[in-house]
Amino acid sequence: MLHLIQTLFLLVFPALVVIGAMRDAVSFTIPNWVSIALAAAFLPAAVLMGAEPGQIGLALLIGFGTLIAGMGMFAVGWIGGGDAKLFAAAGLWMGLGALLPYLLVTALAGGALAVTLLALRSVWVRPIAARGPGWFGRLATPGENVPYGIAIAFGALAAFPESLLSTLARGLS
Repeated sequence: MLHLIQTLFLLVFPALVVIGAMRDAVSFTIPNWVSIALAAAFLPAAVLMGAEPGQIGLALLIGFGTLIAGMGMFAVGWIGGGDAKLFAAAGLWMGLGALLPYLLVTALAGGALAVTLLALRSVWVRPIAARGPGWFGRLATPGENVPYGIAIAFGALAAFPESLLSTLARGLS
C-alpha cells in the first residue's frame, strides 16, 4: 500500500507540469492552483520517499533560488508570472542532481519554442495555422505572448528521472 501511495505522489509532478504546459499553450495562462498544488505536494512526497531533512532543506533552497530567478525573468519581461511560479514549483522537486539538466533543457526548449513560434507566425504559415482551432490561431498571431510553460514542462520532465524524489524512489525498489 505504501508503494502505491509513493507512486501516486510521484505522478503528481508530471501530471501537473503537463497540465500547466497545456493550459499555457491554449490560453497563455498557467492557473495558480497548478503551481500551488505542485509546491504543496513536494513535502509529503519527500517524506514518503524517505528524504532526509538536509535533502529537503536543499530542495527548499533550490525552489527559492528558482523563484528568485523566475521573478527576475518576469521583471525583465522574458516570461509571464505564471511561468515564473511554475518554474519555481518545478525547481523545488529537482534537487541538486537534476538542477542543471532542468535549467539547460528548459533554456534549450525555450529557444526551440521561440523558433517554432517565429515560423508559425510567419507570413507563409500563419494563414494555414489560422484555419485550425482558435487556440492554435492565437499561437500563430504575431506579437502574441510566448507560452513558456511548454519549455518549463519539457525541462522539468527531462530532468525528473534524475530528481531527488525519483532517485530516492529507485532506492526503495
